[in-house]
Amino acid sequence: MPALPSWLTEPLWDQFVALLPEWPEFHPDHPLGCHRRRISDRIIFDKMLQLLRFGCSYEAIADTTCSATTIRSRRDEWIRLGLFAQLKQIALDSYDRIVGLVLDQIAVDGSITKAPGGGEVAGRSPVDRGKQGLKRSGMTDGYGIPLGRVLAGANRHDLAPTLDRLDDLGPLPDDITVHLDAGYDSDKTRALLNERGLHGHIAHKGEKAPIQASQRWHVERTHAWQNAFYRLARCYERRTTVIDAFFDLADTIITVRSLIRQAWTTHRWDERPNRRP
Repeated sequence: MPALPSWLTEPLWDQFVALLPEWPEFHPDHPLGCHRRRISDRIIFDKMLQLLRFGCSYEAIADTTCSATTIRSRRDEWIRLGLFAQLKQIALDSYDRIVGLVLDQIAVDGSITKAPGGGEVAGRSPVDRGKQGLKRSGMTDGYGIPLGRVLAGANRHDLAPTLDRLDDLGPLPDDITVHLDAGYDSDKTRALLNERGLHGHIAHKGEKAPIQASQRWHVERTHAWQNAFYRLARCYERRTTVIDAFFDLADTIITVRSLIRQAWTTHRWDERPNRRP
């Protein structure tokens, strides 16, 4: 069973392979010059997509094509080169150029997931009897395209570091409205938004959410999209760099999928799906 449909996998791979440096077929430091051939990058890339989508272990996804050790070492190699972050940025720039990011309407919300193995960004979860949990504070544009995130323990409050991700987006509109749920209904939050010149649309505690939901549901939908990747919904990774890499890959998939869906009615290309995704 493929992790993703081909109309989504192929453009992801075409851009990713363009970022890869050239590697020799054999390891140059081998004393006899006849070490095993390097496993194809495409095989490892497909394994990373399967790990992200299905949430299985490295040993479970390994087969005769590559071992679990090879997947981990190639993953770490790509992380050191910053390839997952570059891929996400390219997807975001492409979406902004073709469709356009809705940056005057920003939504921020947190999502707590289980982290049974603990790790660098795990902490006591206030909604799971104090068990280890991971909180991601995510930020999206007005449609729900993921713009950035902050990973921390489940008992942390990270609105300020999340809003700092706006600095990475380049030119911004003069008037930006940040949509927040009732958990952010405090004078501290309003003071933080005022310091940054942002308008806040914050739900009030004690009032029913549907009456004042506004555009906050976009970030909640994005959290649901991310949780569809089971490696993010239940995190067993312990290192922050690895978790960020999987989140960058998931955000890239979400952005490219949204780009193809919205461009399907306005653009034509050779590999365009026969039906609207």
